[in-house]
Amino acid sequence: MKKVIFCLGIVFLFSGCGKDYTEPPKTPTSATLVFPYENYLCHEGSNITPTESTVLFEWKAGEYTEKYELVLRNMSTGITTSYSTNDLSIAIVIARNTAFKWYIISKSNSLPDTAQSPVWKFYNSGADVESYIPFPAEIISPAMAAIITAPSNVITLDWTGSDVDNDIVGYDVYFGKSAIPPIHLADHKESILENIPVQSNTIYYWKVITKDSKGNSSDSGVFQFKIL
Repeated sequence: MKKVIFCLGIVFLFSGCGKDYTEPPKTPTSATLVFPYENYLCHEGSNITPTESTVLFEWKAGEYTEKYELVLRNMSTGITTSYSTNDLSIAIVIARNTAFKWYIISKSNSLPDTAQSPVWKFYNSGADVESYIPFPAEIISPAMAAIITAPSNVITLDWTGSDVDNDIVGYDVYFGKSAIPPIHLADHKESILENIPVQSNTIYYWKVITKDSKGNSSDSGVFQFKIL
């Protein structure tokens, strides 16, 4: 009889440890962009008019994600718009003959944490356009509002340029202490400029104009940084 009681005690002990366990929610991971492609000339729109078309934006799911926010920036006007969806695609009416940036923010219903995809650029094609304006240069460094040191009193300006026509011929680099910087170097062939003299405790401004073989150009916008 004692043996039976002992066995029952063991059963009770282990059954008491079998409570339901709920795994804590996990942070979303970034979505994988699918379409429109990076640096792409998009012809695939529907409901096409002379000024607009409807483009289907698509991506692959991030893990632990219940909803998505698509962020779209018109690179001509600088206007950014956001669209929320639970799906992996969304159709948006956008301007033709215009460059855009887009990315996806993955969100959870349980956590405030989010994850952002890479940022892709594309050009929505226009009617009877034979040559497209280059994408505005992407400033790498110094970044906007950066605070940096220059031990030798020189710095390097670094950026990237891209164009759906692949016909970039050069860059005009503007640089100086004024909020409207003067031209520093015209028709520079590389996307990096080294050994720029600077002074300590000074704010500098700079921008890049990207030019193509058809005479088209785009403006990066002015960036500023400070030398300690």
